[in-house]
Amino acid sequence: MERSAMLIGQLRKCQVLHFLIIGIVNTSFSYGIYAGLLFVGVSYALANLVALVTGILFSFKTQGRLVFGNPDNRLLGRFILSWGLIYICTIIFIGRIIALGLDAYSAGALALPLSVLLSYLTQKYFVFRKSGVAAHPTEIDRV
Repeated sequence: MERSAMLIGQLRKCQVLHFLIIGIVNTSFSYGIYAGLLFVGVSYALANLVALVTGILFSFKTQGRLVFGNPDNRLLGRFILSWGLIYICTIIFIGRIIALGLDAYSAGALALPLSVLLSYLTQKYFVFRKSGVAAHPTEIDRV
């Protein structure tokens, strides 16, 4: 019992786990906006744009505050820049996978881990860093 309590305590401190959970919440929020707008008759292009913008803003606040402990709104520019770079890297990766003969659906699915990894690293070390170091390192992060 004591060992499982220690494991639960470590999981609560695990920044990567928080990042993944909050990422699922953010994705659900963005898709909910998109689907809701489609439901009320908004075109898919406009629904996607609104979902993208609100999703980026929502994700900036939730990742910054709940994962990295840094609610500084002045970092929004860095956040947007990091997602621009992640987008470029992901598109290049997908293009190379397609060139190997896979379809765009499979290539996009294979790109997801890369996108998540790049997102975590850029947010931890570029967007939400404090004084040149990452915010709130945990025991797991130090290993």
